Amino acid sequence: MDFQLTAEEQAFRDEVRSFLDANLPDPVPQDDPAFLKEWNAKVREKRWIGFNWPVEWGGGGGDLMRQFVLKEEMSARRAPALGVDFMGLTWVGPAIITHGSDAQKAKHLEKILDGESYWCTGYSEPDVGSDLAALQCRAVLDGDEYVINGQKIWTTAAHISSDIFMLVRTDPDVAKWKGISCILLPMDSPGIEIQPIPNLSGKVSFNQVFFNDVRTPVSNRLGAEGEGWRVVMGALANERSGISEATEMQQHLDDIRELARNSTRNGHPALEDNGVCRRLADMEIRVEAMRLTGLRHLTDQLQGKRSGSETAINKLQRGILEFEMSELTLELLGSASQQLSQLTGDALGWHGTVIGGGSPNIQRNIIGERILGLPKD
Repeated sequence: MDFQLTAEEQAFRDEVRSFLDANLPDPVPQDDPAFLKEWNAKVREKRWIGFNWPVEWGGGGGDLMRQFVLKEEMSARRAPALGVDFMGLTWVGPAIITHGSDAQKAKHLEKILDGESYWCTGYSEPDVGSDLAALQCRAVLDGDEYVINGQKIWTTAAHISSDIFMLVRTDPDVAKWKGISCILLPMDSPGIEIQPIPNLSGKVSFNQVFFNDVRTPVSNRLGAEGEGWRVVMGALANERSGISEATEMQQHLDDIRELARNSTRNGHPALEDNGVCRRLADMEIRVEAMRLTGLRHLTDQLQGKRSGSETAINKLQRGILEFEMSELTLELLGSASQQLSQLTGDALGWHGTVIGGGSPNIQRNIIGERILGLPKD
């Protein structure tokens, strides 16, 4: 891996650092709506939201290496997210850029960049489990419209979303992954019912979503009919590039280390306890391994290679670390863990991060079958 920056790339890093020095307070007011609105207006003006999207659709037209530099500098300073529509920016927008019509691009892309839309994704269903291709939510063609009936579950942010990027079965008589289509559907469409699913801390992230004779024009289909599996697999590959996984875990680890410094165990700072030190050191080693694995994927991308099944490695490690870090956090907080704190909320809400995008066992299957060549049975 050779990450020696060119003069232009170093100049861009300096530009990002100067921008952060001028515009990012310390500490960062992450929960201040006025600051976040001003922040997003400034980074949008610089076209750093959707940095690698085509210029003609409102993006920055940036290359992969400068995108990495931008994210690295933002993460190091714990800056707010670049844009508010996480799912729209992470995989819905890229899927529309790749597979959408000009009308769909004109309708959706700049709204995503400007924060005027908020997307959720309709994949999982109650009776499907980990076999996404077995989904049963039906879309039946009726003239120039689809009529959708069925249910989705574990739909992140459905209760606050403007649109849903969803998979439906349009042909039940072909191989299960061939009869699937992708639909771009407004969440205010008549016939949609949303039931929130609170987590252990009482907050809502996941939802059940019911579709009862929901009608939508055929023009809202993304890609050809029956090509939904290909559309979504490409979107998920974009999600799982793995570059930012290690940075987030390192920040979690830094927070836990600070908590250990200010907590006590056996009458001494918990950071001096041998058991706590061993656990933190083990986590540090695995976070560093994740960082190096992410850089390897970045190297492949810079050389024009697609990220393959290897991206499941960091997803699996993140899931394991989320659990272990949450467990240690609650131990260090002790009786104080009953209070409503940010650390406690993160610890009680770890399930969503671990399960979202594929549970640890699914990642193990991917690694075993596609990387190690182990048999399925």
